[in-house]
Amino acid sequence: MCWVMTIHGIETYIVLPRDPADIGLLVETLRADPTPSDLDVMIGTKGPIAPPEMCNGLLAPIVVADQVYSFDREALIEAIPRPTKVSAKDFASAASELFDRIMHMTDDAGGTDDDRARNYLAVRYHRIYEAVSGAYAQDESLSAVDVVPSPLSGMRKVVDVIFSFTNRSTDVVSKQFARVDVTEEFPFLVTKLSAYYDH
Repeated sequence: MCWVMTIHGIETYIVLPRDPADIGLLVETLRADPTPSDLDVMIGTKGPIAPPEMCNGLLAPIVVADQVYSFDREALIEAIPRPTKVSAKDFASAASELFDRIMHMTDDAGGTDDDRARNYLAVRYHRIYEAVSGAYAQDESLSAVDVVPSPLSGMRKVVDVIFSFTNRSTDVVSKQFARVDVTEEFPFLVTKLSAYYDH
């Protein structure tokens, strides 16, 4: 049996569970009635390109998976705590737009530090969804999600994920950012979401 993770329909990684007991997690990724809103998150270590005999000639990088999560987009959005000042409908709309934007960013295969930081925030940090819904309430729209090296990087790889909001009436741009450490396999939040000022 060969487990292959596809991203946007492209065979991207050959997946091997680090612990053979986790094969059940891979089995759970198979759905009787798959839909476009089905999501699988894998955290692991990327290795070399698989030899041709490993997976019927598929030449893709091997990822040794330490964690696999399967859920759907709607369940993720519903699990995000909603600010009391925002209606459920408006919050769901804003959260869906942000999640879709992050998931459909060009070439996001989770293989770069930028991808890993964005993806970590998308599934682990509900505050970014609150920020987007709050911006919508102030007639601002999300106009960009950028990742830049943090000026605080030293011995560790730390990046700033910057969310830009453009006012629909004045075109004035405001920015907020969260700082994420991507040094090791499991990213983590360094600085909570706060105002960002260009240097």
